[in-house]
Amino acid sequence: MRTATLSLILAGLCAAAAVAQTPSATYKKLQLTDKFYCEGAYYADFNRDGKTDVVSGPYWYAGPDFQQRHEIRPAQEFDPKGYSDNFLTYTGDFNGDGWTDVLYVPWPGKDASWYENPAGKEGPWTAHPALKNVGNESPIWGDVNGDGRPDLVYNIDGFLGYGTWDPARPDEPWAFHPVSTKGGYQQYTHGVGFGDVDGDGRVDILESVCWWQQPADPQPGRPWIRHDYKFADAAAQMLVYDFDGDGLNDVFTAWHCHHYGLVWHKQVRDDAGKISFQQQVILPSEPDLNSSDLRISQLHAFDLVDIDGDGLMDVLTGKRFWAHGPEGDKEPNAPAVVYWFQLQRDADGSARFTAHQIDDDSGVGTQVAAAHLNADKTPDVIVGNKKGTFVFLSQ
Repeated sequence: MRTATLSLILAGLCAAAAVAQTPSATYKKLQLTDKFYCEGAYYADFNRDGKTDVVSGPYWYAGPDFQQRHEIRPAQEFDPKGYSDNFLTYTGDFNGDGWTDVLYVPWPGKDASWYENPAGKEGPWTAHPALKNVGNESPIWGDVNGDGRPDLVYNIDGFLGYGTWDPARPDEPWAFHPVSTKGGYQQYTHGVGFGDVDGDGRVDILESVCWWQQPADPQPGRPWIRHDYKFADAAAQMLVYDFDGDGLNDVFTAWHCHHYGLVWHKQVRDDAGKISFQQQVILPSEPDLNSSDLRISQLHAFDLVDIDGDGLMDVLTGKRFWAHGPEGDKEPNAPAVVYWFQLQRDADGSARFTAHQIDDDSGVGTQVAAAHLNADKTPDVIVGNKKGTFVFLSQ
């Protein structure tokens, strides 16, 4: 198992990267199918037996061994040189009946639907309309408005915003709440995230070229406060977390999710408290292709999770296999790897990321998910993509 250590040594506001070898945890690889059904898989306890299950494409797989699958909707296999109708998958109790349902996030620009858990009965689940014209290649799931329910952050019809649902009105379409002014957002826009950037206790929304500050009294139809900063050329999911432990939230994402580059942006403030960022390079955007240094192209999916149990959040990612087919993007046929980047903090205030390889023949899709699937305390990994559906159980 190949690993690489990437150390970011901060001297004032400057950073440098160093590479070394380090041991890593091991995972048991389960391939649940070799069919291309989707590029995003997720998890929940669908049958309420106390064990976490996996959903990928048209099926959910019963934990803890994931060998028994159940149909949610009629199966449709797709050509891996093309695309599926399911780019990401999320779960929630959308009708409030105590049984977890499934949200299928579609091909960008198409309509999203949620499928109603039949409460223990077999057979196809009932489909319900959720959101129209779901744009962006990396919609992200989290509670933006503080109502205790996760929202879908995405863009539609030239606006960036988030979609909400009400379990008391399950038959009604979900509501979209714009936070931006009307701009150049389109169905294949890249990069979106959420988190409390300014530390005021309210969730902000990020995109590749700016972040939108949630005001103290958000009003329908009134744009949030825009702050320009280029986080990426073409981001994937954008993760907000205090990586260096200085009390200020930073941002982690791909520099270009179809080419190369892995970066985090250290938040800094001037004497007046104005927020800016300093880019810290983990993997370069223009690597030396003749070097043996670690490089991963098509970093199109991220999840924030404490893998090693040290109380610090690590980053799960990998290569999106054949994002644009076998001849598109950079090194499309390089090993389809899955990695986790271990965060470590030093006494001098520096942050170090150590890259641990989980697998080299699966990759990620437009989504990768971590969840506790077995009895140990280490999170496991779920992938649905053009190579099939995979579960990696920590050992």
